[in-house]
Amino acid sequence: MKATATAIPGVLILDPTVYEDDRGFFFESFNHAAFAAAVGAAVDFVQDNHSRSRRHVLRGMHHQQPRPQGKLVRVVQGAVFDVAADIRPESPTRGAWVGVELTAENRRQLWIPPGLAHGFLVLSDFADVLYKTTDYFLREADRSIAWNDPTLAIDWPLTAAPILSAKDAQAEPLDGRPA
Repeated sequence: MKATATAIPGVLILDPTVYEDDRGFFFESFNHAAFAAAVGAAVDFVQDNHSRSRRHVLRGMHHQQPRPQGKLVRVVQGAVFDVAADIRPESPTRGAWVGVELTAENRRQLWIPPGLAHGFLVLSDFADVLYKTTDYFLREADRSIAWNDPTLAIDWPLTAAPILSAKDAQAEPLDGRPA
């Protein structure tokens, strides 16, 4: 596995070593020891999630407070523009975001440490997104930041109006200013 640092410390792009031949391919989608070496600490995942969304669906920007979740995200069908945004109050990179195209073909993964917000835009007809989390989903801790938040100013590769859930359509901006 190759780990590439991003502009936000701790957020990593992970590219697996893929073995391909005329039968197809094989790769380790997760290896506890290799992942710990890449992120510099042992990480325990407690929940796996799977979402399917259609083209133009934008999910995010989601986070949990208290009990933030780290997320290891990958796409097994289709393509998404996946985003991690630093919303930690004391972080020197607060307000920064990283966007990466994750596809079934590139097999790339994004590690988003606890304390950051996460979202994605579906670029293909549909996409199946799998992600591991470091803490359980807690409805009472579930939070959303407006996808078009002016502080984050995420450059979403939109080709049409995004399709949002009611929760995401009503999400508040990070700093309380209108989105």
